[in-house]
Order: sequence, then structure tokens, then C-alpha cells
Amino acid sequence: MVEDRITDGRRIAELLASEIDGREDGELAHFAVTNADRDVEPTVDGARAYDVERDGDRFARAFVHEDRAHLELEAGRDATLEAAEDADLRVRPKATTPPKTLLFVESGAEVKRATSVLEAASRAAGTDGDDE
Repeated sequence: MVEDRITDGRRIAELLASEIDGREDGELAHFAVTNADRDVEPTVDGARAYDVERDGDRFARAFVHEDRAHLELEAGRDATLEAAEDADLRVRPKATTPPKTLLFVESGAEVKRATSVLEAASRAAGTDGDDE
């Protein structure tokens, strides 16, 4: 049985970036990881590691903590909340103007589920064109 579980926030963010950039199929074909801070150090509140762009526009930002990473999504809020719940991932709205949604990725095993949530948010944002 494997005892290793990736719970290092920086490593989780790297895996997530690889998954986003490495897939050329489906919704992920619209995404690119940009503005990466290769020297980012995890913080309690989360340090910005990179941006996630969809068709050239920023769609999300990735942050690293000591023991997890999180995505701050700027569009597809309702779809993000629903998809995260379905994927059993922790998610919460962020009361900012405009509102954002935080999607927490707490282990390497959650990366694929997080990209599924990102895809759902992208489909919703692309379908109705608004950030609801």
C-alpha cells in the first residue's frame, strides 16, 4: 500500500499547472498557465503562484499554502460551487467586487477533480457569457 500522499501546497500547485497545460482536449484546451512565480513561497493566506487564462483572458489565479493550494475563480461561480460539491472538494465564495470563488485542492489526488471543476466553470462562463 502506498503511504505517500502529496500535501505540499507548492507541489500540488505544480501538479495542477501540469494538468492544465498538459491537456489539449475538451475545455482544458482553452486554458494556459501564465505569469508563474517560480520562486513563490507558501504562506498562511496563500501566495499567488500563477494565473490561469482562458482564451487569453485571466480566468483564475492559483495560490499556495503550506499544506494545500487554492484556485480563485473569477467566472462560473454557480457551476464551480455545484461541480466542487459533486467532486467532494472544499469550495467557498469570496465576498469581493466582483465576487470570486475559492476552490481548495488539498492533495495531489484532488488535482484531476479540480480540473473537472475548472472545466465546468469554463463551460458555464462560455455558455451564458456572464460571471454568475
